[in-house]
Amino acid sequence: MNDPVIVWTDVVRIRRANPLVLNVTNNVVTNITANALLALGASPAMSHAAEDAKELAWLAQAVVLNIGTPAADYVESMFAAGASAREKGIPVILDPVAAGATAYRRRLCRDLLENVRPSVIRGNASEIMALAGENAVSKGADSVHGSGEARSAARSLARAHSCVVCVSGAVDYVTDGKMTLAVSNGVELMTKVTGLGCTATALIGAFVAVNADRLTATAHAMAVMGLAGELAAQGAAGPGTLEARFLDALYTLDETTVAAGVRLEAA
Repeated sequence: MNDPVIVWTDVVRIRRANPLVLNVTNNVVTNITANALLALGASPAMSHAAEDAKELAWLAQAVVLNIGTPAADYVESMFAAGASAREKGIPVILDPVAAGATAYRRRLCRDLLENVRPSVIRGNASEIMALAGENAVSKGADSVHGSGEARSAARSLARAHSCVVCVSGAVDYVTDGKMTLAVSNGVELMTKVTGLGCTATALIGAFVAVNADRLTATAHAMAVMGLAGELAAQGAAGPGTLEARFLDALYTLDETTVAAGVRLEAA
């Protein structure tokens, strides 16, 4: 489970299968998430039209829902795509951006959890704690809590909704409510690039599309995400060059680099 060779096996599966990942995501991150999926080897589809998203979900191998900019048409598209995914039995990955910041976002997340029933939820500590019903403080989309503070909330949320929950942070914790994995890859400079958290959610979509074990698939996605960030940070002058180098790192990732660089263990 924590073997880097198995992580690389998932990367190879993605590159060979080129899974279609439908993203109903926010208008800040559409470009970087689509490019990251392409660099990894997946095929992104992006839609904000309900009828279109409903049909695309039938063609996809995974659906990613991101509430970052929850305009009415985006929200309608999320529920349409989510309904198709449930009917088809394909995984849905939810990114509850700033879940605890406003009453509207809290209601929207509750409705998505109840009606769409995501297979995986990925968020920062404040977002996961808010979904679990704790009085977590957030600063917009930014967390003011460390990922370790949300481990108990993540387990409770996973058990309550029979899903995998990932808390991202300096250490990423991935749990199904019984088992928890810790991923220690990544660098702080990644937090200075808008949308890399959302990109992690999109990459989870690619990994769960090729690996039916959603706990390990999610952990593998976070390990590859963090490792690509580490590689990108080597020689990056700042967040602008890191973003470009991050895409290159995903594209050029190889077995040797994964075997040497992945830091994944039971927690």
